[in-house]
Formats: sequence, structure tokens, C-alpha cells
Amino acid sequence: MLRTGCRAAVSRRPPQGSAPRRLKRTPLDALHRSRGGRMVPFAGWSLPLHYEQGHLQSHLHTRSRCSLFDVSHMLQTRVYGQDRIRFMESLVVGDIAELKPGQGTLTLLTNERGGIMDDLIVTNTLEDHLYVVSNASCADKDLAIMRVHGCLNPVGGGKAVSQPPASPGPSMARVLQTGLSDDLAKLSFMNSITTTVFGVPGCRVTRCGYTGEDGVEISVPAGRAVELAEQLLGVPEVWPAGLAARDSLRLEAGLCLYGNDIDETTTPAEAGLMWTLGKRRRMAMDFPGAAIIMAQVKEKPKRKRVGLTSVGPPIRPHMAILSSEGTPVGTVTSGCPSPSLGKNIAMGYVEAAHSRAGTTLTVEVRKKQHPALVTKMPFVPTQYYMAK
Repeated sequence: MLRTGCRAAVSRRPPQGSAPRRLKRTPLDALHRSRGGRMVPFAGWSLPLHYEQGHLQSHLHTRSRCSLFDVSHMLQTRVYGQDRIRFMESLVVGDIAELKPGQGTLTLLTNERGGIMDDLIVTNTLEDHLYVVSNASCADKDLAIMRVHGCLNPVGGGKAVSQPPASPGPSMARVLQTGLSDDLAKLSFMNSITTTVFGVPGCRVTRCGYTGEDGVEISVPAGRAVELAEQLLGVPEVWPAGLAARDSLRLEAGLCLYGNDIDETTTPAEAGLMWTLGKRRRMAMDFPGAAIIMAQVKEKPKRKRVGLTSVGPPIRPHMAILSSEGTPVGTVTSGCPSPSLGKNIAMGYVEAAHSRAGTTLTVEVRKKQHPALVTKMPFVPTQYYMAK
């Protein structure tokens, strides 16, 4: 299990003497088990790590064909009210006001110290609300913050993700289009519609994804989640996929995992996520931690998130990153062997002086130092779709 790349993402055993916390189950739990899913704890939920075909084949299948991921554990929230945009902008760094109807964006929930409390997707729906998707591990925290203003509604229901191919010929689009009345070719990356999917009405289809591939997330009423998933999995080229493949795919795409690569001790400037701040927000400096974050931009952060590649033993989270002289300069936050590239990939934070692509560093693996090269991310080119 720990060799899959999900090492730091799997929930740890509760402290001795404490009552074990009962894991929540998604609407697709029975389906996972019937298909041989190896269930593990993740952020308080029981989710599949992988299926009978194993992690490697699942990862490669997602890159070449199409896979189905269950992300029902993530928090979905509707934010209502005339001041919903102003309210959301008081919490996050993104320019929510500039979003067109149906358009969404990745943004960061920050604290007064400039730390990242969560990374969210906020969509300006065609209806009368904002649609917000939060990480499961941050659900209670995020909801508590948003509930202060009392203008939101947690969404019940399942949320399944159809992740497509990286090869020419959009397998995901071809598979999904057969069950849609809307033209998927008109739906660009980070845009969303509410539609009927394979006969299931009221589904929110958002063109995005956590693998770097052209994908969609489908938010579906819980009572019909199994029905929709079974229809999608009835297509021979669609395989179910679990946490292991999701983690190695997102790492190849250079995407952060909250709790590993970003948390309340890291800032957008350190994490290389300043692109999430719109020009208007930078000028206004009206988001939590703005003074600290913008000062870091001006003065340059002392540490930066970087990508690393290596050969030899795999690089894992918490391993020390050393300079060529053997001096500690940083720490690995995520790492695994890349099924697509056939070498080790990782990301972590290093002192700014050692962050330039092409810099040779070393990583300490089992008390031995192994060469690692600072490498630009993404490691595998992304395939996000933009309508013409």
C-alpha cells in the first residue's frame, strides 16, 4: 500500500486508548467492493486504493483510455445571497467577480498569516449561487468558516469523476457525449453546466480534473450515483480507479495534495501558486494574509516548491533534500515512481537559491544520498481542453 504514492494521504491509526473513528462510506461503496476495490481509510472515509488490475495498470489506462474515480468524499457547498461574491472574496485570494456564468476557478482559502487553509474550486453557476468544492480533510474547517455568514447550503449527493485519456482522440468526451444532450465540445476547461447524464437529471458536469488529463467531474444525486456509475463502467474502455492512481497521476501533473504539498504553514508565493491571485485582488490586497503574501512576492520567498526527478530508490515524503555539498536545503512533500516516465518524481520545498530548474541536489533515502535533479513541472504535459 505504501509503495503506491498514497503514503501520506492514508489516514493514520488513532492514538492509543481513543475510540476508533467510524469511517464514512460514499454512495458507491458497495460497487467498489463488488469490483474488488481494496478499501482503505482516507480523510475519515472508506475509499478504494486500487482494484484487481493494480495501481500501475490503472494509472497507464487512465493516461491512454478512460477511468472512473469516486470523489464523493469531497465537500460540496452552495453559497447564496446578493453578497455571495463579496463574501467569498473575503475568504479566498481569487477574483471571483470576474468569473463568467458557468465558469470556475481554483482558488486558495488563506489565513491572516498568509498560510493556505485549503485549495477550493469555486464556480459561478448559471443559477443563483456559487458552487464550492473543498477537500475532504478540510471539510469541517471550511464549512465552519463559511457558516459564519449563514448564506450557504451543503450539498447532499454523490460526486463521481470520469477521467479521460492523454492520447489523441478524446475517449472521455466520446464516452460521455453518448449520454449527454448538450454538446461537450462547447464546454471548456473549468466550465460547468447542469444537465442530464445517461438519463439522470440534475447532474452538474464540470470540465476539470486532478490528473492533468481532459476530464469531467459529475455531481449526481446520491440516490442515482450507482446507476450512473454502472452505466459508465458498462463501457469496456472505462475502468474504475482508486486513490493510488489518482495520487501518482496528479503528481505527474505537478498538482498539489493538501496536507502534503500545501498547508497552513505554506503561502501561495512559496508554493508557486501566485497565478491564483487576480490582478485586481493583488492591487486591492483585501484577502486574508495579503500583506504577508505580497511582501513575499516583492522580497522573493526564502523557499520554493520544486519538482525533482531521480533514478534508484523511490523518493518519499519527509525525506531530506541536500545540496551537492551535503547541506540540508529542504524536504520532500510528495514522491513516487512515475508509471508514465519510468523514473522517480517528487516535489518538495527547498531554499530559493537551490530552486532553479537543472540544479543537481541529493535526497537522503535510507541514510544514503542519491542524486536528484530540480525539474520543471508538470512532469507529464497536461491535456486540458479549451473550446474553439
